[in-house]
Amino acid sequence: MRIGLYPGTFDPVTLGHIDIIRRAAALVDRLVIGVAINRDKGPLFSLEERVEMIEAECRSLSRETGTEILVHPFENLLIHCARDVGAGVILRGLRAVADFEYEYQMVGMNRALDSGVETVFLMADAQHQAIASKLVKEICRLDGDVSKFVPPAVNERLKAKLRV
Repeated sequence: MRIGLYPGTFDPVTLGHIDIIRRAAALVDRLVIGVAINRDKGPLFSLEERVEMIEAECRSLSRETGTEILVHPFENLLIHCARDVGAGVILRGLRAVADFEYEYQMVGMNRALDSGVETVFLMADAQHQAIASKLVKEICRLDGDVSKFVPPAVNERLKAKLRV
């Protein structure tokens, strides 16, 4: 069984994330969405809220793609998380060259830690390349419309969380 791990903070999950999840699901038999706890980033949504949002969005994606999609919170090293879930591949989305520089370093470190786990990059669809969770939160905080960047349920949760 080919198991893939798509890690991220997902604070909040965006349409760009959903696009990568849909496309990654076509490459593996089981896709694990690793939700990073990462206290250093100071997420807007709690871990439980982020897991709930991703699980809700992935239910229909799992049916649509025929791939088992699981959500797995983690706080350890990414390579340890990959081992924990039995993933042979880490799937990452790239939006721009700036993403690649960081990801390139991560691949090198992960390969040094465990050369048996591959990393595969999926380029963001052109319509999603500008979407970043950080910008989505800022736009929403300033009473902007983020409905074209996040799923409807996430949009509602964002507005409620930020009381917009």
